[in-house]
Amino acid sequence: MAEVKKTTPGGAGAPGQGRSPGGGWTRFVTARPRLTLLVALVLTALAVLAGGGVADRMGSGGWEDPAAESTYATKTLEREFPGSQPNLLLLVDTAEPGAAGDTGATGAGPAAGAAAVDAPAVAAEARRLAERLAAEPGVEGVGSYWSTGSPALRSEDGRQAVIAARIAGEEKAAAAVLDRIAPEYRGTHGPVRVSLGGGLAVRHEMQTVIQEDLLRAELIALPLTLVLLVMVFGSAVAALLPLGVGIVAILGTNAVLRGITEFTDVSVFAQNLTTALGLGLAIDYALFVVRRYREELAAGADTHTAVRTTLRTAGRTVLFSALTVAVSLSAMLVFPQYFLRSFAYAGIAVVLLAATAALTLLPAALVLLGDRVNALDLRRLLRRGRPRRTGDGAGWARAADLVMRRAPVFAVLTTAGLVLLGLPFLGVKFGTADDRQLPVTASSRVVQDQLRDGFPGNPGGGITVLAEGPATPAQYADFRERITVLDGVARADGPVTTGSGGAGHAYFTVVPEGETVGDAAQRVVGELRSVPAPFDTSVTGQSAVLVDSKDALAERLPWAAAIVVLATLLLVFLLTGSVVIPVQAVVLNALSLTAMFGAVVWVFQEGHLAGLLGFTSTGDIETTLPVLMFCVAFGLSMDYGVFLLSRVKEEYDVTGDHEHSVRFGLRHTGGLITAAAVILAVVMVAIGTSRVTNTKMLGLGVALAVLMDAMVVRSLLVPSVMKLTGRLTWWAPAPLRRFHDRFGISESDASGPAPDPEGPRPSGERRETATARR
Repeated sequence: MAEVKKTTPGGAGAPGQGRSPGGGWTRFVTARPRLTLLVALVLTALAVLAGGGVADRMGSGGWEDPAAESTYATKTLEREFPGSQPNLLLLVDTAEPGAAGDTGATGAGPAAGAAAVDAPAVAAEARRLAERLAAEPGVEGVGSYWSTGSPALRSEDGRQAVIAARIAGEEKAAAAVLDRIAPEYRGTHGPVRVSLGGGLAVRHEMQTVIQEDLLRAELIALPLTLVLLVMVFGSAVAALLPLGVGIVAILGTNAVLRGITEFTDVSVFAQNLTTALGLGLAIDYALFVVRRYREELAAGADTHTAVRTTLRTAGRTVLFSALTVAVSLSAMLVFPQYFLRSFAYAGIAVVLLAATAALTLLPAALVLLGDRVNALDLRRLLRRGRPRRTGDGAGWARAADLVMRRAPVFAVLTTAGLVLLGLPFLGVKFGTADDRQLPVTASSRVVQDQLRDGFPGNPGGGITVLAEGPATPAQYADFRERITVLDGVARADGPVTTGSGGAGHAYFTVVPEGETVGDAAQRVVGELRSVPAPFDTSVTGQSAVLVDSKDALAERLPWAAAIVVLATLLLVFLLTGSVVIPVQAVVLNALSLTAMFGAVVWVFQEGHLAGLLGFTSTGDIETTLPVLMFCVAFGLSMDYGVFLLSRVKEEYDVTGDHEHSVRFGLRHTGGLITAAAVILAVVMVAIGTSRVTNTKMLGLGVALAVLMDAMVVRSLLVPSVMKLTGRLTWWAPAPLRRFHDRFGISESDASGPAPDPEGPRPSGERRETATARR
C-alpha cells in the first residue's frame, strides 16, 4: 500500500501527526522485554506487600464538610460535652437470655414473663455495665436511662433501654477501641441481653461488609471476565493479557492508597472503584492494543513492526483516553468531603496505572509471544465444520449506513428516549447515609431499627444547638422559648451548661417533627441558625450536617463541572482538530447519563425493585452519590468516545470522506467498544451485588450508563449527529487549525493504516483539498 499524505481539516499538513513521539518509549519497552516483565513482576510483588491491609486503614465516613458550621459545633461538643455526642449505644433488652440469639433481634417483643427495665435486677446489671464501660480506656461521656431517667432512652413498651457513650479519638482509633471492647459487652449478661448500635458501630460494620462484598465481587467478576475475553479474542493466550493488566493496576492502586492513608483520610468505598476501574479500564486498553496488534500481524507485519505500529497508533489513543478519564475523576478533588476525594485518589491512580501497564507490559509480552498471541483458539471448537467468518465488522458498517440514511429520525427519537428516561431525576430528594445502607440482618442495623421504631426519640438523632459565650439563666431560658415555638420543632431540651476558660458553653437538644433528616428537619436547621441570641450559636446534628454538605456541594459543583467540560473540550480538540466535535462529545456524553440518573431515582429513591435487589429505600439519595456517579460515568463515556473518534479521525485524515470515515470508525470499533462495555458492565454489576445500598447504587447505575453509552449513544446517536453536521463536523478557525497542526494528537500512523476489510477505495476517496475540507 502506497503511503498517503495525511492532512488536517484545515487542509495544511499536520507536522504534529505522523511523527512518533513515543519512538524512544517503544524501543525502551521492546528492547529487553524479559527484563521489562521481570521488573514489573518485582514491582507488583512489592505492591502486594505495600498494599496489604489497606482497607483496615480506611474510613467509612467522609460525607461532612470539614469547614462547615456543623463540623465545628460537633468538635466543640465532643470536647466540652462528650456525653452530648454519643457514637456507641448499648441496647439493653430484658428478654429472657437466649430468646432471640445474641444479635438483639427480638422481633415483635421480648419473651413472655420478661422483666421490665426498672426491675431491680435489670437496673443493677445495667448500672454495672455502665460503670464498667466508663472505666474502659478511650470511652467517655457514659450515660444511661438508669442514671438520667430520660424517657428518650427507654422504649415505649418498657422492655428496652439504652446506655450511651462516646469513644474518643479519630475514626480509626475509635474503631480499634470498639474492636477491643465489643466482644466483652455484646451478648447475655445475667437478666439482660446487650446489642451494639450507634454511629460508630454502624460505620464499623459497614466497613466489614464492604470488604466481604468486595472479595465476593472479585470472585464473581474475574472468571466471568475471562470467559468474555475468550469469547472476544478466541485465543486463551490473548484473553489472559488484559486480565493480567487489570490485576497489576488493582494491586498497584492498593499500594498507592496505602501510601495516601499516611497523609489523609481515604474512604473504604473507594476500593470498590479500584476494582471496577482496574479491571474495566485495563481490559479496555488491553483490548484496544491487542486488537490493533493482531490487525497488524494479519496485514503481514512482523512482530516488532506490529508492536511499534500499535504503540504509535493505539498506544497514543490509550494514553489520550486515560488522560480524559483521569481529568473527569480529578474534578472530585474540588469537593471538601473526603468521601468524594477518595474516589479521585483511587480513580486517577488506577487509570494511570492501567494505561502504564497496557503501554509497558503488553508490548513486552507481545514481543515475546509474537504469533503465539493467537494460540489456544478455543472458538475453533465452535467453528468445527463451518467456514471461518470474514468481513469483520460488516454488520456495524451496515448499521452505520442505516443510521446515517435516517439520521434525523434516529437523532430525534434517541435523544427523546434518553431525555424521557432521565425525567424521574427531576424529583430527586437528597439525604444522608445511615444504618439503612446495611442489610436488615446486620446487628447494628437491627439495633437502629428498634431505636427508630420503639423509642419516643431516636437517641443521638436530634438537632443540637451549641451556645458559646457568657450568658445568664434567664437568657438561656429566653432562647429556649424562642426555639420551642418554631414551626417543625416537637420539643426543645436544655440547656446543659459548663464553663471553660471563662467562656460559657451550653447546648440545647431540639427534636424535630417527622424524619430526623427530612425536609422539615432541614428547614428547622435554617430557622435555628437565624434565631437571635445574646451569645454565639452553631447548629449540628444529622440534618445540619446534611444541609451543610448540600451547600458545600452546590458551591463547588460549578467548578467541578467547569473542569470536566473545559478539559473535555480541550482534549477532544487536540485529538480531532475540530471545535464542533468537542461540543458534540460533551452534549452526547451528558445524554448517555440520563438513563442512569433516572433509574437511580426510580429504583433507589422511590423503592421500585427494592425487594428484588435487596435494599431498603429511605426515600432519598445520598447527597454525594450523583456527583460521584457523574464523574465516573462521564469519564468512561469519554473513554469509548475517544476510541471511536480516533479511528474516524484516522480515516478522515486519509480519505477526506466524512460519511465513509464515520462508517469506517464504527466498523472498526463498534464490536470492540461493545465488548469492552459488556465486560465493564459485568464488573460493575458484580460490585452492585454488594449488600451496602450506596455501593449497589454505584455499581448498577454505572453499569447501566456504560451499556447505554456503548449500545445507544455510540451506535445510534453519534453517527446520526455526525451525519447531520456533515463536513461542518471538522470545522475550526484558522488559528486553532494551526495550533492543532503543531500540538494535536492523532492515532494516525505514518506507515498507513491496516487494510480496510471493505476493500480498496476509489482513488477519488483519497483526494482531499483545502477547499473541500472547508
